[in-house]
Amino acid sequence: MLIDSHCHLDFDALQSDLAGVMDRMREAGVIGCVTISTRVERFDEITSIAEAHDNVWCSVGTHPHNAHEELHISTEDLVRLSVHPKCVAIGEAGLDYHYDNSPREAQAEGFRRHIAAARETGLPLVIHSRSADEDMAQILIEESGKGAFPFVLHCFSSGAELARTGLDLGGYVSFSGILTFNNAEEIREVAAFAPEDRILVETDAPYLAPVPHRGKSNEPSFVRHTAERLAEVRGLDFETLAALTTRNFGTLFAKTGVTGT
Repeated sequence: MLIDSHCHLDFDALQSDLAGVMDRMREAGVIGCVTISTRVERFDEITSIAEAHDNVWCSVGTHPHNAHEELHISTEDLVRLSVHPKCVAIGEAGLDYHYDNSPREAQAEGFRRHIAAARETGLPLVIHSRSADEDMAQILIEESGKGAFPFVLHCFSSGAELARTGLDLGGYVSFSGILTFNNAEEIREVAAFAPEDRILVETDAPYLAPVPHRGKSNEPSFVRHTAERLAEVRGLDFETLAALTTRNFGTLFAKTGVTGT
């Protein structure tokens, strides 16, 4: 059994066929998923999806692309909203210097607020990091010095040094369909050395569909392909890999009640 630790069921590509998405997820042996918030102002939309399905959970947070539009959202707001019974994480938040859709100062300010919310609630912070390895590492080290907080470097596409920094600070690393791409050798190297109790799988659907669906709209059922490649990279059989990533999910996203046993 598998769990897709990061998808976006509220995005049009998935929401327009949500019943079919859920059916195919079940048929693929994917027992649940977390639909991740990108705008706090749309929190009601994703909670309504999570409330409608026993095996769907959600998060609360602002994607770095939207950071400048939600600087009015405080740490206290995040903490307050996170008490929703289906909300199991804070984020996604972080830094994205590839697109720079939001000023970098706004991204950092919003990110630190999310870190504070994760520290206060004990809920895991879902971190988005792209083309910002040095600043991301610096913020993680600085903020960890103020007090530990649980986190996952989602859809990992950064360098090995950031992975090691995150792991040294107690974080998790989550692998998406990028792991299956031909040019992702560095990502597979990270997948090989990360501790087995700190790895997760995800789709980031509807984006980044894995081989053999690359170029198509992604969906939670496709997480199986990423898990199969991760098993290959780590020299494990698929069932063992599926069990350990599900167990890791239950440890990090403890509010879900998933045990992995």
